[in-house]
Amino acid sequence: MTSIFSFWWIILIILSVLFYKFVLRVFFGMVIVPEDKIGLVTKKFVLFGADKSLPDSRIIATKGEAGFQAQTLAPGLYWGMWIWQYSVDMTSFTIIPEGKIGLILSKDGKEIPTGRILARKVPSDNFQDAKSFLDNGGQKGRQTAFITTGSYRINTFIFEIVIADQIKIFENMIGIVTALDGEPIPLEQIAGTNVVGHNNFQDFDEFLNKGGNRGLQPQVMLAGSYYINTWAIQIEQNPMTDVPIGYVGVVISYIGEDGQDVTGDTFKHGNIVSKGQRGVWMEPLGPGKYALNKYTTKLEPVPTTNLVLNWADARSESHNLDENLSTITVRSKDGFPFNLDVSQIIHVPANEAPKVIARFGSMNNLVSQVLEPTIGNYFRNSAQESDVISFLSTRKERQESAKNHIKVVLDEYNVNAVDTLIGDIVPPESLMKTLTDRKIAEEEQKTYQTQKMAQEQRQGMEKETAIADMQKEIVKASQSVEIAQRTADATVKKAEGDATSLKLNVNAEAEATKMRANAEAEATKARAGAQAEATKLTASAEAERISKTGLAEAEKIMAVGKSTAEAYQLQVTAMGEDNFAKYKITEEIGKGNIKVIPDVLITGTNGSEGGISGLLGMKLMEMMDTKPDNQNTRKK
Repeated sequence: MTSIFSFWWIILIILSVLFYKFVLRVFFGMVIVPEDKIGLVTKKFVLFGADKSLPDSRIIATKGEAGFQAQTLAPGLYWGMWIWQYSVDMTSFTIIPEGKIGLILSKDGKEIPTGRILARKVPSDNFQDAKSFLDNGGQKGRQTAFITTGSYRINTFIFEIVIADQIKIFENMIGIVTALDGEPIPLEQIAGTNVVGHNNFQDFDEFLNKGGNRGLQPQVMLAGSYYINTWAIQIEQNPMTDVPIGYVGVVISYIGEDGQDVTGDTFKHGNIVSKGQRGVWMEPLGPGKYALNKYTTKLEPVPTTNLVLNWADARSESHNLDENLSTITVRSKDGFPFNLDVSQIIHVPANEAPKVIARFGSMNNLVSQVLEPTIGNYFRNSAQESDVISFLSTRKERQESAKNHIKVVLDEYNVNAVDTLIGDIVPPESLMKTLTDRKIAEEEQKTYQTQKMAQEQRQGMEKETAIADMQKEIVKASQSVEIAQRTADATVKKAEGDATSLKLNVNAEAEATKMRANAEAEATKARAGAQAEATKLTASAEAERISKTGLAEAEKIMAVGKSTAEAYQLQVTAMGEDNFAKYKITEEIGKGNIKVIPDVLITGTNGSEGGISGLLGMKLMEMMDTKPDNQNTRKK
């Protein structure tokens, strides 16, 4: 029995080890939340207490009611979360990447007031404390607040996170803002009031707290990156307003308070107000770039340099203010119609530009409403007071008169008339032919008269030429005499100079010869002394060399003799005196090529045959020695 009990006890221990989490979860209500998770709790029922269920308008429990719980479980160990009463869902942290924001949509809370579309911000630790959110009066729906880059423990039972990009306003651009929530825009205004302290609309709750209006905003956003709730703010990017060099920008504001006219009683043609008020601003903007809201303001560029306006069909300036102007057609007093081109130079002072815009609205209106009728009517009236010929001949006077008249007119419109210029005048063709014929006849008459005078002048000129030619010969002869005299004087002077030069050259050569002789003698003496010294040194050196060479040679002979004697002594000892003597005799015979045995031995029984045989043998040997030499010669 004890063995069986021990066996089951071991089995129980093994099962407890293997299934300890299940055992702890079931019997002790243990829940472990990992470090990178949060626990979303759902309560299935309530055992004790009166509030067992949520109100009909709520889905998140904050007081222990059954349902989704507002309180989440942070990473750690929890007990008492009984499996039959609680279910725990593990979910990851909410991570907002760099350059993004998290827009919050709440599924529970109070109702948003009528007329508003966004729920106001309440304390909730960046929406990580759902209980505080609900207890502090958080509203359901889209929230004005948002979360920025980072990790958050968000209860996704109540909050839904929408990832959105940062808003970036690019270089040389502005952001035109439209608010989607706030107070209604005041009557007679097209944009809301200017609100400060909301950090470029990044704190939308501060914008609302300070009475910000929904709709178009007067404030614009400059280049940069912004955390903007796109459920609350819409941004349209537009280029900055550029006022080029040589211009000023007159600002026309459509928003602001109705300002008092600052021009006084003398100007009755528009409402010119101070900066920030509704109307034409008194202070124009100089060259540069400006962050102007194109929906609340308008900038009218006014050139402040001299402007040239051309009343000519084939010519127009780059500003295009004269693109609708054409050549002026007038009729003279004698009934001839003709055309003329006119150029008008004007200048609008920078401080007068607002008045020009207030009066006309634009530079184009100034040209079409004032300059075009004024200049056209002046020249038409002027042409009717004169015939064509007089008009052509008095062009300069009429141009000056037009300048003075137009200057007086433009001064009334705050514009300076710099100059008036009359260009081409094109009279009728028939009149031009008559005038041309008349002019040709007059010129021919002048030509004939001129030719007559030329002939008379030519005759006088020829007479004077003849006199001048004779005078030329006289002057030439006189000059020849003068030249001869001067040439003779020059020859004498040259001879004297040559003699003096020769004398100086002889003296110089003698002195040079003497100096060269002295120098050569000194050089010879020096060379002789040097040669004697060199000979003496050479002889001394040679004697020294011979002495040392003889001494060395003697020592060498003594050393060789000594070593030879020692060698002979050793050979005698080794071979014996008789044998060594025989050896040396044999060695000397060999070195001297001494023949011990003759080449030919002549013998015989009788004397006569022996001698002959010997001679024949020697001859034969000579022939044998010669033959091989001849053969070798032929081979070569």
